[in-house]
Amino acid sequence: MASLQDITDESAFRSTVSSLPASTLAIIYFYAPWAAPCKQVSLVLSALASTYAADAPVCFLSLDADELCDVAEEYDVISVPFIVLQKDGKTLETVSGADASNVRAAVEKYVGAGSDDGAKSSLPPAQSVTKPPHEHIQETADGNTNSTKDLSSYAPSASDPNTAPEYSSSTKGGHEAGASDAAPEDKEELFKRLGELVKAAPVMLFLKGTPNAPQCGFSKKTVGLLREHRIRYGFFNILADDGVRQGMKEFAEWPTFPQLWVDGDLVGGLDIVKEEFENDEDFLEQYRVKPAKSGQDVAAPSA
Repeated sequence: MASLQDITDESAFRSTVSSLPASTLAIIYFYAPWAAPCKQVSLVLSALASTYAADAPVCFLSLDADELCDVAEEYDVISVPFIVLQKDGKTLETVSGADASNVRAAVEKYVGAGSDDGAKSSLPPAQSVTKPPHEHIQETADGNTNSTKDLSSYAPSASDPNTAPEYSSSTKGGHEAGASDAAPEDKEELFKRLGELVKAAPVMLFLKGTPNAPQCGFSKKTVGLLREHRIRYGFFNILADDGVRQGMKEFAEWPTFPQLWVDGDLVGGLDIVKEEFENDEDFLEQYRVKPAKSGQDVAAPSA
């Protein structure tokens, strides 16, 4: 019987897809280990794959969207679970969300129903999923913001450091990271630092990498949106500070990056930021670089 194959690196994905016959349907499933709805879809696809013979013209592939971010970007993945149905290099259909009936219907539309009735009966029932509502977002921790560096006067440029240096744990207490006498932060200290950091600029972006060199497709797309809409913002490279990277997940009650914060409140990730710009033409209007006056050139924020 067929099975759901977990692809762990980009080269393996490329070689697997390129080796498929033109008549074979590739079901490319993007997931994230932290996302509960993905567990449901993984069960659905594993059970669905088992209904097809090993030599059936169908191939089930699963990819961690965070780890294979370049591939995810190539397929315009902005949320998970996300499924692409592809044949001969061409995308036939995409399915977003965890509704088992939609997933099964899309697969069977192009390859027909499987032959193993016993496996079919094990398919889990349909499940709907909605993104977390804004009112469930945890308020930021109180902290003294008098010493907060004002980053609102600039947009990231090529000369900007990898992190907002005032808040990096690598320089905490005047010691370099790894120094033997550098004491680790406790949760209270970390949350105080995060509470200040999310207010370091009116608009703060926490991303993997820097605006000039984002390290995942989701971060790159978010930077592109902010640049397209001429938003002035500060940023923090969470890859340069693991304390921030891990702590923000609990502090924000939001397990992924990038994260966009406005006036100390979490807006969300790429999918929510994209929806806000699409649905509200005034979104972040007060933080946009104003158009040039009477022939004067004003540079857009560089990222």
